[in-house]
Amino acid sequence: MLKPSAFLLGCTLLCGCTTVGPDFERPAAPKVASYAMAGEPAPRLKLEPQSAPPQWWTAFGSDQLNALVDDALSRNQTLASADAALERARANLSVVSGGAGVQLDGKASVVRERVNTAAFGIEGFPSPTISLYSIGVGASFDFDLFGGERRRIESAEAQAQAQAARTDAAYLTLSGEVVLRAIEIAALREQIDALEEVTADSRRTVEMTRRAVEAGGLPRSAIVTARAQLAEDEARLPALRQQLAQTRHALALLTGRAPGQWSPPDIDLATIKAPAAVPLGVPSELVRRRPDILAAEARLHAATADIGVATAALYPQLRLTPDFTLAALDPSDVLNYQSSGWILGPSLTFPIFRGGQLRAQKRGAEATRNQALADYRQTVLVAFAQVADLLHAAAQDQALTEAQARASQAAGENARLANLAYQNGAGSLLSVLDAHRQAQRARLASIEAQARLRRDLAALFVASAADWRGS
Repeated sequence: MLKPSAFLLGCTLLCGCTTVGPDFERPAAPKVASYAMAGEPAPRLKLEPQSAPPQWWTAFGSDQLNALVDDALSRNQTLASADAALERARANLSVVSGGAGVQLDGKASVVRERVNTAAFGIEGFPSPTISLYSIGVGASFDFDLFGGERRRIESAEAQAQAQAARTDAAYLTLSGEVVLRAIEIAALREQIDALEEVTADSRRTVEMTRRAVEAGGLPRSAIVTARAQLAEDEARLPALRQQLAQTRHALALLTGRAPGQWSPPDIDLATIKAPAAVPLGVPSELVRRRPDILAAEARLHAATADIGVATAALYPQLRLTPDFTLAALDPSDVLNYQSSGWILGPSLTFPIFRGGQLRAQKRGAEATRNQALADYRQTVLVAFAQVADLLHAAAQDQALTEAQARASQAAGENARLANLAYQNGAGSLLSVLDAHRQAQRARLASIEAQARLRRDLAALFVASAADWRGS
């Protein structure tokens, strides 16, 4: 006749050996054909995925910039922290995976114990103190009938994937920050040089105006106007120099150094070429490439697996916990077979009444999954909006850069003609000075437009998740 315990064990084995909880399904790529809204201008850029260089910043064609990014990638402490977090996530995966297999532990003990003979009904005998020596091996194994451990491993794997994606995002973000800071430094240096020329011209203007006033060719108010313009030009320089210093300090921090330990290279803006191609591709490709989206997807995967962990807790659990021990009063007798004792047998536990705790845990896991799904969808939408913003900005930047270049060229020609006219007695000194000032202002605006185009293109490379690893 089959014993009740054996019958219960057999039924559990027949009903179990499955994996409960929902299987993760990767979210479908959004059915979006374009990033831009209808009617928005598109930049004159190639947007094929194949246009990406092995390391995206090399598209700017600056050896100094390439070396700067490589240096930052090797020294930045935020990246070192991200790498350590990834190593921790992988170690946690090994911990979870190792805990799902057979657990085997050795044990040894020496116990001093006073035996109370009276407690055994033996009167008149002293109670001796004895030493008990024992060694043995204990093992445990969870049959994982309903896949709780398998789901736990699946969750840990997804969490490690999420951390790997976050680490990729950290590298991609750092490379973008370094390029942006380098472009900003180059533009500020050029703007300061141009403004210093403007200030020098303003000083010459003050002197020329003073002589003209003394000669009676200009009213005395002209010298006041010239000095006011000089003061305005001089007042603009400190703010630019402070901005340059702060940007240089920020770049030092990105390269893992204190400002007092390092100075950035002097990169000219003209040597940082505006790329003609950006590896953007179609929206459905972006969601399979951008690290923050991949991290959100992995977190959704982990949350889905956690539902299986919570569901498996509702069902019986079968464990095998064999134990073998050798014990003796004399250490020399410990290894004798007569000193051996063993326990072998499965243990079956199943919830009967837990006050609704287990089902509440399952509902909580389902809510966490729903939250992760909403976070994933929001991450995708934010990425699309960011790319759309940068595409529109790049289109406007291209138009602005070309317009400012034409304006600078026209202002320079106007200054040349004003000089020529004044030398031939057909123009006034004030018209010459005004033409020169317009030319200098157009030059400053052209520098800013060029820098803005390069900054937005660099941000577009980062937003499109261009490759940073050189693979």
